Amino acid sequence: MANHKSAKKRIRRNAKRAVINRARMSRIRTFVKKVEIAIASGNATEAREALRSAQPELQRGVTRGVIHRNTASRKISRLAARVKALAA
Repeated sequence: MANHKSAKKRIRRNAKRAVINRARMSRIRTFVKKVEIAIASGNATEAREALRSAQPELQRGVTRGVIHRNTASRKISRLAARVKALAA
């Protein structure tokens, strides 16, 4: 158990941040899942729209420090490739 005032404050702050970060990650996963569901259904226009809304969410996660920059780039790239293949 923390005894110093600063350590107690750090524990409180970490708990608050964990809740916020968990919500952000959940939101990102939801947007990515919408793209994957649209791809699975075979609807190219719906998949394109879902990807268009998922990209800013992934980038926002990078800006907020929830996910790594390369992870977001990789996810966007792979989803875009699948959407492109669906349209072809």
